[in-house]
Amino acid sequence: MVDAHFFNDEPFLNDEGPDLLGREQYAQHAVELLGRVRAQTETGVLALIGPWGSGKSSVLGKVIRLLQSRDGHDTWLIAELNPWLYSDLESLTAALFSEIRAALPKGERWSEVRQKIGGFGQAISPLGKLTALAGLDSEGLIQAFSNRISGDTSASAAKRKAEDALRQADQPVLVVMDDLDRLTPDELLLVFKLVRLVGHLPNVYYLISFDEQTLLDVLQRSNLVGNSEARARDFLEKIIQVRLDLPAFRERDAAAMSTRALNAILDSHGLSMSPGEERRFSEAYFRHLQDRLQTPRAVKRYFGQADATLGSLAGNVDLVDFLIVTFLRTNEPGVYRLLQRHRAELTGTSIDLARHRSTQQPGERAERWRSRLRGAGAAEEHIDGVLHLLALLFPTVQKDLGNGGDTKAAAQRRGIGSPDYFDRYMVFGVPDDDLPEAAFDQALSQLAANVPGEEADELLLRLREDTHRITRRIEQRRSTGSQVPAAVLLTAMADAYGQLSAEPEMMGLVSGDMSLQFLARDLLNDLPPERRPEVLAAMASTPDGALLATRTLHRATTPDNDSTEHVQTTEDWALQARDAVAEQITQHLTPATGRPAEELSQMDTDLIWMWRYSAPESLRLWLLQRLDNGWEPLPLLGKLIRPATRPFPLIDDNVLAGLDAMFSLDILYTRLDPVLQSSHSPADSHQASILQALREHRPTTG
Repeated sequence: MVDAHFFNDEPFLNDEGPDLLGREQYAQHAVELLGRVRAQTETGVLALIGPWGSGKSSVLGKVIRLLQSRDGHDTWLIAELNPWLYSDLESLTAALFSEIRAALPKGERWSEVRQKIGGFGQAISPLGKLTALAGLDSEGLIQAFSNRISGDTSASAAKRKAEDALRQADQPVLVVMDDLDRLTPDELLLVFKLVRLVGHLPNVYYLISFDEQTLLDVLQRSNLVGNSEARARDFLEKIIQVRLDLPAFRERDAAAMSTRALNAILDSHGLSMSPGEERRFSEAYFRHLQDRLQTPRAVKRYFGQADATLGSLAGNVDLVDFLIVTFLRTNEPGVYRLLQRHRAELTGTSIDLARHRSTQQPGERAERWRSRLRGAGAAEEHIDGVLHLLALLFPTVQKDLGNGGDTKAAAQRRGIGSPDYFDRYMVFGVPDDDLPEAAFDQALSQLAANVPGEEADELLLRLREDTHRITRRIEQRRSTGSQVPAAVLLTAMADAYGQLSAEPEMMGLVSGDMSLQFLARDLLNDLPPERRPEVLAAMASTPDGALLATRTLHRATTPDNDSTEHVQTTEDWALQARDAVAEQITQHLTPATGRPAEELSQMDTDLIWMWRYSAPESLRLWLLQRLDNGWEPLPLLGKLIRPATRPFPLIDDNVLAGLDAMFSLDILYTRLDPVLQSSHSPADSHQASILQALREHRPTTG
């Protein structure tokens, strides 16, 4: 297993893996240089210089460990001083001598050295700062005050004594100070005054680290240097004897570190990338990510965020989409928030008619996205790169750039560009109103094996309440070649058919009813032909199921013309299925035969309309028998033809075709002729409207 520590600021992949950046070798170089400096001078200041996040702290840590591992005369004593903690020179001075004293060995041999260093610190520090030197209590503070006013108070004399003691000890002390570029101008000048003047002691060396450009900017804000980079550089040269410029973080270094970090994440979550995913991530990386991952810290921060949020999303989202979205969330938070604001447009579910009818060219639409990215805070030099990342995520953006876009592919990979999966990327998990992939697959397995389970129950419940998303997800399984229990799902869908509560989609044009019908057609076609009649008969065992079974049979046998009034194919399975479904419909309608036409229920009339799809001849005979045995034609039509909603007509060509299939228009007009010729209008206004519409559509005779 590849192990990576993402959540600290220590050397990336420190001792657990190969030294990808050669930092160990560079630390060894720094140690050797310290030895050469010591051989040539009693004291000195070395600077480790590199950009923020380039690994300066990591190298410092390696230098310290290498120095501490040496034995005898070559052993260095290490004092680490954090100048951030001190706001004035006196406090910082006291801290320096305290850290040097703390770094000295505890043996008797070093007691005099500690005493002399403490004496020097006392001599140059105000009494209020003395407690920082040796943890003096009140009695000790009084004694120190007495010594100060009665003894040798010369700071120069105290410094000479400290220098003599340090020379005699002949043990090098390295004072390490990191991140000087984060100090204020006044604080930075205090540190340099301490290093250059007060702390200029034999066998005491300084290793400081900073980002040079940032430090120069800080110095230029000080009164000493003023707004002049040249003066700032001259000032630094007076302080620093030796520069240690951290080797550049090359593109190949970033790529190697990113590859190792990505492999660590994949390994820890039990994931792998397909060749297609590798291509997509490589495109994202080399087109934009590598330009933003230019320091070890940036690489570590990015993949650390990915590792922190992948968790429950593993297997529930597209891995490449997740990595790109994580990059945006980490490096472009304004753009990440923009995604939520434009969710409908990005996922292709917008009801903005102006957008759908827009005559803007791709270049104009792309510029609109650039404007949005600027408004979201993206820097100008990053606009095109970020826009390219959005195009990798969202087919709609890809289209706006003029390159086309595959919405089906986004859904199949569980990408953020699909409305079914978008929210998972926003809440760092599977929302409560969604069904995780593992639970979804488990539900399908339970249904296939006819084994009860919570997952199967949940799936069937969501089939009623979240019909569009569930049917799409089943279709996605089919399209990828996964085994789907078609027969079980068809009967389950028939049971749920009368209880659908999902809101329409696509501007109200696609109902849950339609989503279920299209999936049912596809599932029926997945079955061997010889099994289809029995499954359709099982679906039709309830009135609601009979409606879905009839529509499914009709769509499966008239794929090119859904408006056709009867089953077109003459294959044996279709004829058998037609007879089986028609028989079930007849049984469901049997109770209606004993009631007047005016008392037909909506389910009765729905079944009559559906019957014409499977067996119009049988339906016509059945209806004529009912008319011969007491049903009146106009009240029957009043039930079959529902009131129109404006601006649609009450009777159009499709309704006429259906009436012709059920009655034969000639027979219908003959039976209605008395009321059509009558000058008296029916009391029922709906029936009166039907008569008037039929008069207008009545064929003329020669």
